[in-house]
Amino acid sequence: MYCVEELFDLEHTMASEYLRQFEYPWLALKDLKNEIIRLGSTLNDEYEEVSEHVWVHKSANVFPSAYLGAPCIIGANTEVRHCAFVRGSALVGEGCVVGNSVELKNVILFDKVQVPHYNYVGDSILGHYAHMGAGSITSNVKADKQNVVLKHKGETLETGMKKFGAMVGDYVEVGCNSVLNPGTVVGRHSNIYPVSCVRGVIEDHCIYKAYGNVVKKK
Repeated sequence: MYCVEELFDLEHTMASEYLRQFEYPWLALKDLKNEIIRLGSTLNDEYEEVSEHVWVHKSANVFPSAYLGAPCIIGANTEVRHCAFVRGSALVGEGCVVGNSVELKNVILFDKVQVPHYNYVGDSILGHYAHMGAGSITSNVKADKQNVVLKHKGETLETGMKKFGAMVGDYVEVGCNSVLNPGTVVGRHSNIYPVSCVRGVIEDHCIYKAYGNVVKKK
């Protein structure tokens, strides 16, 4: 299983100290709302509180049709494009792209993350330079509404969470129209082929071609 610092370089998020409290990164989702409010209260005057518990860096570009729900923080030089729907509990780092009709809920986006076209990212963490292709989504609730369980190499880990999307490591590329099923973990520098249905743990530096067809990068 992947621990926090196996997946993410914590130098690229203002949530670094918060994340270091947890062995597994998904545990940080449970109290993320309160952590964003706490962080917001510590921000300097480079950030503007545009509405209650919504902080936007003065260098960020938020299009007029975008919706920013509380609490959220939008980092420096980030672009939030037309009709983006930030539902709340979203910590968006520096230099990110939140694109047309993208929906975010209870997420941490590290610096330089791109979710540029028609993505849904819920109850998830995306690492530094992670990129989700057009139409790719994180599915965050199982069809049977039971708690998410992680299974990897014969080991099983109970998360105790009904809502858990994906932990996407640094520099991961997710292909267009892919679905990351509840409890997906993707290791650093891995690639997901377009139109994939992914579940479980994908090791770092791998290429996911299809279920049961995952190869190490050369």
